[in-house]
Amino acid sequence: MKKMTTLVAAAFTAAALFLGTNANAQSTPKNALRFGIGAEALLPTGNLKNASNFGLGITPRLQYGVADNLALTLTSGFYNFFGKELSGSPSVKVPAYQMVPLKLGVKAFVSQNVYLSGEVGAGFETKEYYGKNTKLIASPGIGWANQSWDLGARYENFSGQSNSFGTIGLRVAYGFGL
Repeated sequence: MKKMTTLVAAAFTAAALFLGTNANAQSTPKNALRFGIGAEALLPTGNLKNASNFGLGITPRLQYGVADNLALTLTSGFYNFFGKELSGSPSVKVPAYQMVPLKLGVKAFVSQNVYLSGEVGAGFETKEYYGKNTKLIASPGIGWANQSWDLGARYENFSGQSNSFGTIGLRVAYGFGL
């Protein structure tokens, strides 16, 4: 838990630094392409909390500006939810839960630098232990972005095979125009 508190404090410090040092307009002008690479902190929800306390991810994202305040997004990457050690006699180490997401979305700037987002797509499980199934992903979010940085928070729901769970994701990304 101490590591989690440190990570959250570092994320808020980074957000404060970025917010205080750069106040440019939205990050994807009309008809422009942009690429960003993000690091993710992931907090499991639902029955995923039974197998993991914390996850990390890496997510490349391509954006296309439809209008000066609206962008379409394509996001993929890799999520790793670290397995818990369950107490008992004997104790059991739960394997990591891993997924490759592939999502299409919309990013709408509601004021200078502040956006609302929504993504839908598929999540491909990578470990045989969990069945290597495909999950439907639905993800609303909110964030702040300028010409270089994108800080976002979202809830991501994974559903399929009569199972539904999710994660709260915090993303810090660096991006540039193509």
